[in-house]
Amino acid sequence: MNENREGHYREILYEVKDQVAWVTINRPEVRNAFREQTLDELIHALRSTRDDPSITCAVVTGSGDKAFSAGGDFFAMMRLNWVNAAHWNERMLGLAMTIRGLPIPVIAMVNGWCMGGGHELALWCDLVIASENSVFGQTGARVGACPTVGATQYLPRLIGERLAREMIFMCRTFTAEEAVRVGLINRVVPQSELRQATEDWCAQFKSLSSQTLRQTKKSLNHESDELYASWQQGMELLAHVWGSDEAMEGMNAFLERRKPDFQKFRERNRETVRDYLDGLAADENMAPPKNPQS
Repeated sequence: MNENREGHYREILYEVKDQVAWVTINRPEVRNAFREQTLDELIHALRSTRDDPSITCAVVTGSGDKAFSAGGDFFAMMRLNWVNAAHWNERMLGLAMTIRGLPIPVIAMVNGWCMGGGHELALWCDLVIASENSVFGQTGARVGACPTVGATQYLPRLIGERLAREMIFMCRTFTAEEAVRVGLINRVVPQSELRQATEDWCAQFKSLSSQTLRQTKKSLNHESDELYASWQQGMELLAHVWGSDEAMEGMNAFLERRKPDFQKFRERNRETVRDYLDGLAADENMAPPKNPQS
């Protein structure tokens, strides 16, 4: 069955070909960064695969050869604050739960940059195959955001606690070859062979029991599905990041191609704490206890 439905969407391409659903973020001009419309379309397209039980698997990828996805679109995220952030966060959670809840394997086919929220998108998928020019990373600490919708939950389980903290705290990136070695992705191939290697994987699924794939995916996800409470907490934490001074500084600096100045916030916070402690010292009732041995 071949059915091209790309005309139904504005920011993604969707095609069912040879029992495989191909879902492509089609915003190469911004390295396939996603915004609300993109997330809505990804959710709709992936959920539609349930209407055709002949589909054996789905592939999520990005247009062009520069990026799988650079993550959230800064212009979209800069509109957010802790009040309206639920609209964005619920879309992110909705996409993650859609991918994990599908009864078919979902493959992330990564070509180029796979960063921030784009990397979390790859983490939600069951398998990751990448071209040798791909780079994986978390950039939240550079731009004042928090990767709490997948990265903080899954990375320690995939690559270990120490590497996960280094990747998130220090914005460490991994080449595709490094990512394979540490267990972050499944396979790396030459860029010219990426599509064919992915199609070969998809062909293998056609010879396998769809019932087994469905049931074992549920079983494999069982333990990490128990992390749903952590996702809820992560979205609440993230809601208070959106629109904050540090988030705006980080994103503006990126757009202006300069280094962010986060040090000014440390100095501001230092003065705030100093004023607080000075106030305590001036209050006789809050004076520190005397050393009984003095």
